[in-house]
Amino acid sequence: MILVTGATGRVGYHVLEALADAGAETTAMVRVEAKAADLPGAPAHVVASFDDPPPAEVLRGFDRVFLLSPADEEQTVLETVFIDALAAAGHRPHIVKIAADGFADPDCEVRFMRSHRDVAMHLDAVGLPVTYLAPSIYMENLLATAETIREDGVLAAPAGRGRVGFVAAADVAAVAAKVLTSGDHDGATYVLTGPEALTYKDVAARISAVFARQVDYQDQPPKRTRELLLGSGLSHWNADGTLELFEWIRHGGEATVTADVRKVTGADPRPVQDWLGKERASFLDPSPDLPPSAFLPARPQSAGTPGRRVRSAGRVLPRTGRGACA
Repeated sequence: MILVTGATGRVGYHVLEALADAGAETTAMVRVEAKAADLPGAPAHVVASFDDPPPAEVLRGFDRVFLLSPADEEQTVLETVFIDALAAAGHRPHIVKIAADGFADPDCEVRFMRSHRDVAMHLDAVGLPVTYLAPSIYMENLLATAETIREDGVLAAPAGRGRVGFVAAADVAAVAAKVLTSGDHDGATYVLTGPEALTYKDVAARISAVFARQVDYQDQPPKRTRELLLGSGLSHWNADGTLELFEWIRHGGEATVTADVRKVTGADPRPVQDWLGKERASFLDPSPDLPPSAFLPARPQSAGTPGRRVRSAGRVLPRTGRGACA
């Protein structure tokens, strides 16, 4: 039996879809009973949370656990509490943990990566078998820029000329499902990326080509970015972490491209233009639930754009964030 945490999030939802396709016996962990009604594959479910885990007799029923929580100041504490509950249950399930590209680099001081590194150290101390999935920034995080792309023809981010190996959430989920349903992955770390490392200017060019309209990249100043993030209601901790992440990007920290998606699944990761084509409707007529982008063109009337904090179980960063940091 497989337990999927973060089941209602972008990545977790795709993991449930992939596990259903594989015919795997799956249980989803949800915080609210009603959330279980819309999950794919009609999995079993348990109502619990990271800080209020299922009881030991329930946890002993799981051989594999997909571990994913939102990027948050309390992420390390919450995942540690959950891991301790798994260890105390005495069953020693195999953990498949979503981390972040860069989490294993001791020189990376982005707080989102540090959180995953701290959890990894705890997993080592506890001694549970584990496989790490370390995605780059999710393509889905580009959806937060849909408003300014549609209205202003601008993709704004404080990324400079830094490159990113953007990866689709569905490709990360496909890797997770394969690891959860097969052996020989204990102790492995898979760095999951798309097929190429792109600058945000490259991404703007791909958007222009797919949507047949001119979209330009604006290298937004970090100070302006922070003002917009805080003004939208994001916490200081997450806003500062977002700027640390983009500093990492500007200095080449996210330029990695690997073959790990194909290595595990046998299929190539999708390129950003294919993903954009599939998400055309989201960019042209986004869901009313989609928050406005924090990375707006630097114009006075945009400064007060209302927003709300986004805590995506697939990711990762609020609004812009890397799926990898969830």
